[in-house]
Amino acid sequence: MDSDAIAAVSLKRRTRRPAALQGGKPTGGATRKRRMSSAEREQDIVDKAVLFFAEFGFEGQTRELAKRLKVTQPLLYRYFPNKDALIERVYQDVFLGRWDATWESLVTDRTLPLKERLCRFYQLYAKAIVTYEWVRLFMFAGLKGLDFNSRYLDFLREKIFNKIIGELRAENGRPALADVPATELELEAIWSQQATLFYLGVRKWIYNMPVPDDLRPIIEMKVTLFLEGAAAILARETVAATGTGGMREPRRGRRSSAPASAGVRAR
Repeated sequence: MDSDAIAAVSLKRRTRRPAALQGGKPTGGATRKRRMSSAEREQDIVDKAVLFFAEFGFEGQTRELAKRLKVTQPLLYRYFPNKDALIERVYQDVFLGRWDATWESLVTDRTLPLKERLCRFYQLYAKAIVTYEWVRLFMFAGLKGLDFNSRYLDFLREKIFNKIIGELRAENGRPALADVPATELELEAIWSQQATLFYLGVRKWIYNMPVPDDLRPIIEMKVTLFLEGAAAILARETVAATGTGGMREPRRGRRSSAPASAGVRAR
């Protein structure tokens, strides 16, 4: 098509009346944009604030956020009285709102092998946290000195860490948490396992390095290493605590009367 023909088509498109207004009357295709309810507007602000802070950090100004939302600052403050209130809502939505309580019952479901339970849990959990906004907000919060990190890690310890430790103990014939509190070594083992997932997100969203789209083989590998390593450490603690010369076979599903290692301070 030559340039004159292209110009003619372009002019025709610009001057053509919308189909909904042909004949002077709106047709069934004409729809008026529905006005957001107050709750919808509030959630829209939060959703865009999540992406805004994930891109610019928590130093980002609400003035710029209002521009992105195409609203005025006074309207923004009608929903959130100050920036801190908006940041708190971001924390609630991104960090606590993505937690699924069924993950806790999955980890403690002893009708399934422990490895299968942990693989399923970490696969589901990875979908929630190995994301652009989750990883970057967590990093920016730490750099800004916000309490997001400590609050969320306390939340994890309450919701899942002790459950995993309890299942590890049951698998390896160790005392229940009700009898012996979690040791520092046990907690460090869980922290390390948790950090391996988070680091995948850091590689992708902070370092801009490639990460496989399918994380399942990686998660299975890390869970296998975690369980085998934990079993070896727990067995060694048992030998040290009992004074036996050899490694004792774990007693599946039973509680051991062996005390925690004297060399590890219980919390």
